[in-house]
Amino acid sequence: MVGLTNTSRREKDTLGEVQVPADALWGAQAQRGIENYAISGLQPFPAFIRALVSIKKAEAIANAETGRLDAKRRDAIVKACDEVLAGQHIDQFGLDPFHSGAGVSMHMVANEVIANRANQILGGGLGTYEHVNPNDHVNMGQSTNDVTPTAMRLAHLDLTKTLYAELDKLADVFASKAVEYENIVKPGRTHLQDAVPVTFGQEIGGWGVRIRSASARLRAGRNELCELGIGGTAAGTGLNATPGVRERVCQLLAQWYEEPIVPAKDLFASMQTMAPFIRISSGMRTAAIEVSQICNDMRLLVSGPKTGFGELILPAVQPGSSIMPGKVNPAICEMVNMVCFQVIGNDTAVVWGAGAGQLELNVMMPGINFAICFSATIFTNAVRTLRTKCVEGMRIDEARAKELMDLSPSLIVTALSPHIGYARSAELVKRALGEKRPLIDVALEEKVMEKEKLEKVLDALLMTKGGVQ
Repeated sequence: MVGLTNTSRREKDTLGEVQVPADALWGAQAQRGIENYAISGLQPFPAFIRALVSIKKAEAIANAETGRLDAKRRDAIVKACDEVLAGQHIDQFGLDPFHSGAGVSMHMVANEVIANRANQILGGGLGTYEHVNPNDHVNMGQSTNDVTPTAMRLAHLDLTKTLYAELDKLADVFASKAVEYENIVKPGRTHLQDAVPVTFGQEIGGWGVRIRSASARLRAGRNELCELGIGGTAAGTGLNATPGVRERVCQLLAQWYEEPIVPAKDLFASMQTMAPFIRISSGMRTAAIEVSQICNDMRLLVSGPKTGFGELILPAVQPGSSIMPGKVNPAICEMVNMVCFQVIGNDTAVVWGAGAGQLELNVMMPGINFAICFSATIFTNAVRTLRTKCVEGMRIDEARAKELMDLSPSLIVTALSPHIGYARSAELVKRALGEKRPLIDVALEEKVMEKEKLEKVLDALLMTKGGVQ
């Protein structure tokens, strides 16, 4: 290693000496991680840092209750953890998310940062570990192999709670808009062709129900995340862990996270499988598909403004072109589409990572964790932005909807079929289209039924109620 400078200190690990920045709270193993894994330029997600530190705090409390950890070290570790949980020292966790298998490097960042800060609290110096050791005390009765998947579960519980809350809020706005426009008739379309009339309330209401269902699926998927394999240590056997500690740790984490957290029924399965992460990622993927498709519909309905559908009016958030004056695009919907595509892609990374585990451990956890944390973060922000900057302010162009309804006899001819038959109805609509005349005029001319009955049969709003007119 290069020699010491006045801005660095020398630490040792099992591989030898390492030069660490003098004022850094991390130590030798974290420094190796920083030097080895300059990959993405990204930082760990705060929710994951919170999860790691919460585990360390809970372990210190639980180990002290058994008498294995003395009160002085417990108090110093807890105080160091509380400082991080309050937002201090976050910059000390600056390891690239793409690092060593199973998360060894990130786990040691947490151990070393907490140990060094605890030593400072007890009057010691950085890198000396004279009072608190990162392995012997902060990591007492723990392993990367049980801490990392436990921290992942906690972080994903944290992030998806905010996500499903935002999905529910979006569903609420769609439901409100559905009531507002429940009697405004518009062309229904299947295969992107004129179909039968629907109301804006029915179409938008469907969007809301789909979002709420996606949120419910996501919430259901969170249940498995509440079973924690902490206490399994290196291979699921619980070697070096004090009996009773894992139950107490889960109790504390349940209290702090306000989730129904319990110890895993089987520590081996909990360490081997990534199924809970597949499920939560799949729930986000499903929600992303729904949200993206709804945004596609909104982009179609807002197209124009004069040569497209033009039925929907969205708030203008920015000029839409550097060359075409006055052009405004559905920019928020476009952004949400791109976020949803990223969420779907991240799910693919989760699936590949989950299938790459061997025997007692899946070493691809850092990649899986990054993909899920990234998805939950950007998807939450995108859904919130869609609601506040787009859906809440969207309006219907009722005049345009009526214009389109009047243009196409195909929209209302279906209601005639039970009365005059499919073939006769097809003849009428073909003639109306060819002559560019209203269907009712052609039907009256052909004397298919009395005017009063015909007007009722061809009432577009009545058609949206279902049944035979």
